[in-house]
Amino acid sequence: MGKWEIFAVSEVEWGMGKQAGKQRNGIKEKYRKTITYSRLSLIGKFFCSLWLIVSILCIPASAEAATNQSERLPLTLELLQERISSPILREGVTTVDLRNMTIDLRPENVPLQASFYQVLRKELQKSGAKPLGLDLSNSLIQGDFNGSELGLTTQLYAQSITPLLSPGEQEEVERLRNVCLQSISVNILNSRDCRSLLGTQSNSPNNISVFRGALILTGTRFNGGVEFGNTFFLQPVNADGAIFNQIANWKETRFSRGASFNNVLFRRQSQFNGSIFFDKVSFREGQFQEAVYFADSTFLDNANFNQSNFKQLAKFSRAQWLGNAIFCNTVFSGQAQFNKSNFQQFLMLSEVAFEQSVTFRESDFNQSVNLRGASILNQADFSDTDFTESAYLNVSGLTFNSNQAKILGNPGEIGKKLCVTALQGNQNVLRNLVQNFRQLQQIADANQVEYTKQRLHRREISHLLTGININTATPTKLVHLGFSLTQARAIATRRKIQPFRNSKELLALADIDLDTYNQISNRIVVGTPLSLGGRILQGWNWFALSLLLLLSGYGTNFGVVLGVGIIAIANFGVIFWLVDRFRRLLPVAIVPNSYETISTLTSFFFLNLFGLLFIFRNAEQPWLTLGCLLLIIIPIPSTLLLELYQQGRYHDLMDTSYFTEDGTLRQLRLLIGRLPVIPRYTSFRERYLPLLWERRWNWLNYYDFSLNNMMRLGFNDVRLRDEHLPAIVSTIAWYQWSLGILYITLLLWTLSRTIPGLNLLIYLK
Repeated sequence: MGKWEIFAVSEVEWGMGKQAGKQRNGIKEKYRKTITYSRLSLIGKFFCSLWLIVSILCIPASAEAATNQSERLPLTLELLQERISSPILREGVTTVDLRNMTIDLRPENVPLQASFYQVLRKELQKSGAKPLGLDLSNSLIQGDFNGSELGLTTQLYAQSITPLLSPGEQEEVERLRNVCLQSISVNILNSRDCRSLLGTQSNSPNNISVFRGALILTGTRFNGGVEFGNTFFLQPVNADGAIFNQIANWKETRFSRGASFNNVLFRRQSQFNGSIFFDKVSFREGQFQEAVYFADSTFLDNANFNQSNFKQLAKFSRAQWLGNAIFCNTVFSGQAQFNKSNFQQFLMLSEVAFEQSVTFRESDFNQSVNLRGASILNQADFSDTDFTESAYLNVSGLTFNSNQAKILGNPGEIGKKLCVTALQGNQNVLRNLVQNFRQLQQIADANQVEYTKQRLHRREISHLLTGININTATPTKLVHLGFSLTQARAIATRRKIQPFRNSKELLALADIDLDTYNQISNRIVVGTPLSLGGRILQGWNWFALSLLLLLSGYGTNFGVVLGVGIIAIANFGVIFWLVDRFRRLLPVAIVPNSYETISTLTSFFFLNLFGLLFIFRNAEQPWLTLGCLLLIIIPIPSTLLLELYQQGRYHDLMDTSYFTEDGTLRQLRLLIGRLPVIPRYTSFRERYLPLLWERRWNWLNYYDFSLNNMMRLGFNDVRLRDEHLPAIVSTIAWYQWSLGILYITLLLWTLSRTIPGLNLLIYLK
């Protein structure tokens, strides 16, 4: 084959290859477009699916309501008779099924409105038969609904009710009667209607409607008024999510079993005046857009109003709460009235918000009131309230601005009932409470709050000194503290990375559970370890604060200060009398006569008695106060006195008193700058004459000297002589004089905090 042939063949092959390449490129391009279209299709399908899901999950409430309304069947007389003849079993209770219906009870709907109550009541309240319940869940009721007409109308007293009931229902009435009588026996329940309903009184003219079966109103919407007044429900009532667009009357209603009104909506007034709840009742997350009345109601078990919202007046006056009253996270936008109420168990108001005034005037509290984290934006009135010894107001974390709101209470009483669990996080609360009571001129209550604050401060210092710092404690100490070995190692590993800043960070460790934390939280300290100097300073602060709290209530209790002063003066007076009048027995006895001894000891007994009365009447911890005082006035003088009698006395002027008095004047004197020993100047010695031992009233001079030394006040200027005076006698006098400086300071400081006039000069700005 020639080269041209070869070239031609090669050219043909090249052309064919080029054409094949173009075909391959076209196929690739088409493949790319196909992939692109497929990707776009997948993305589109994804977004379409996502939109569909979101649309399903986010259907507006109005659309759902419209759907529900479109699904409701209009109730006719024929349909009503059909449902009555074929009741259903729901949650173990046989009920007439009127769910998801539109029930038109307006006057213009004559056929149904005229026969609805008569037909339904005839079947619901058959005498002696097993009671049927009524289920109106998710139904729409147009026009006024008179539920009281569905019950058996009878006299109020028990003998008229029981023949109409089954044996089981009669047992239920008897049980309620026993509950009521037990409550009356302890003077808790004073409801006249409860007495007549479950007692033996037959002279009551009132009638009552007995509703025998369960009533289910879950999600029911009432467009007209609702009437259940003076009705006795023998079975539970469930109205969760019900909507009352008009006035709802539940006056003087008795709920023998549980009543549930969770998520209920009252657009107009709701009236529960005089109602009795024998079992638990719940209005959790209820909405009360207009005034609600629970006046004179009785709750024999727990009542739950958690997370409810009261837009206007909420009146609970004269209500009886035998169980816990729970109002946590509730908002009172209008006034809240709890006047003359009786709370036998706990009143829980944590995280509650009072935007307007709340009053508890003349109420009784048998247990504590929990106001932790509550907000008082207006006025809280606790005037004339009666707290038992164990009852108090827990105001930890209270949001309260004393410039805009007020807390009222009986002067000298309300401050003692305020309780704060810890100082940390509550300093602003206590500061606002102090300012509140000072603005109201309730100085005793302001001082009581200040006393509470300082007690918490002392507890913090004590905890700081005695607690174990988890940032420095060895694993062995942590194990002794209560941690397991695994937990101790986890703590050691964590603090190497970053030191603990607060104790709650321990819960972030996987190995530490809540029970362990609760057991050791009061024994641990978190923070920078104290140096030796810091510990000494904190120890001194703890000691000084303890003395102020025990001996004066931190300057808030004048009665304690007065009692401390009387006992100190009496004891030092007797010590000086012993030093001066009982010197020796041999060779020549220098001792007081029997009259002087009896007079001194008798006066000593009565002075100490008065001092003890002041202390035990006013001090919060009287035994600790007395023990602290005795540690100050007994050990040192007694030791010096014992040393004096052991070494004996051998000096001149043994037959002359150590004490002298100013003979130029005899009057009541205020001796602020006076020292216990007379000067050495000769003319002063001439003015000061020794005490006359032979006088019958001489023993009074020793109390006078003790009074001068302690309070800088006396009837005569009595001092020690400066010649032939044993050093021990002088030391005892100077020791009391030093204590007198501290006592005068404490006394004046306490007076400035307890007397309103002096207090205003110091604290008001």
